[in-house]
Amino acid sequence: MNIPERLKSEYPFSSNFLTLPDQLKYHYIDEGKGDPIVMVHGNPTWSFTFRNLIKEFKKNSRVIVPDHIGCGPSDKPQDYTYQLKNHIDNLESLIDHLKLKKITLIVHDWGGAIGFGLATRNPENIKKIVLLNTAAFRSQRIPFRIGLCRLPFFGEKIVRHFNAFAWGATWMAVSKKLSPLIKEGYLLPYNNYSNRVATSRFVQDIPLETDHPSYETLKTIEQNLPNLKCPKLILWGGKDFCFNKHFFDRWKEIYPQAESYYFEKAGHYIIEDAKNEIISKMKPFLNN
Repeated sequence: MNIPERLKSEYPFSSNFLTLPDQLKYHYIDEGKGDPIVMVHGNPTWSFTFRNLIKEFKKNSRVIVPDHIGCGPSDKPQDYTYQLKNHIDNLESLIDHLKLKKITLIVHDWGGAIGFGLATRNPENIKKIVLLNTAAFRSQRIPFRIGLCRLPFFGEKIVRHFNAFAWGATWMAVSKKLSPLIKEGYLLPYNNYSNRVATSRFVQDIPLETDHPSYETLKTIEQNLPNLKCPKLILWGGKDFCFNKHFFDRWKEIYPQAESYYFEKAGHYIIEDAKNEIISKMKPFLNN
């Protein structure tokens, strides 16, 4: 995947690739020096969603941002098992490859399940966690419009043929309209049927049923959340149609000591809607 010149002012980072044990190419950004911050994106985004945080925090830290298989410039195999455990395994492979210690995690959307999957496997290696409109526990709450994307045949058709998930998110996940350039950046990796395989598979991998292949993985993560004793910062967009206030309140129940802020006017893409506000809250948390 080539980054057009017009986007390089927004996404001016060098690409790195890790060859995973299954020989797939796993893309990641690695910028700055210092204590490691690992940012984990969800669906249907990619490392582009963290571009403003990378620019800010690479000044004093080493910032690593992977793209899950099927996302961003990473390989997009059509026959891959796009399941939660595999995404966690891939992230763990990167952490091991880079020999990262005492990590600060920043997670968004389904990156929460993936990031907390990593964290609960090795809690002593996690220094701090920042949560941005995310979940890492079981829930039956799913918006109707996302439920449509899970339907057999129909869901696959609208997500892959018509890019309904990634394109729809560019206006449903924000309260402030994205510029044409930023919208182009979000949609860049998902420009044809083949390249939209992960946006479809991620939706199908939401484990609502007990016999779902990822149900036990998510259940185990949820059960181990209390083992993470590190400091946490919860930053939440109040106009999120998917990860709504119920999820914010659930996190505060799990981590009552966490520092938390609720931005009523921000949407699911909180980094777009409240960039300056969340950076101002993250700076003292990360620097303390």
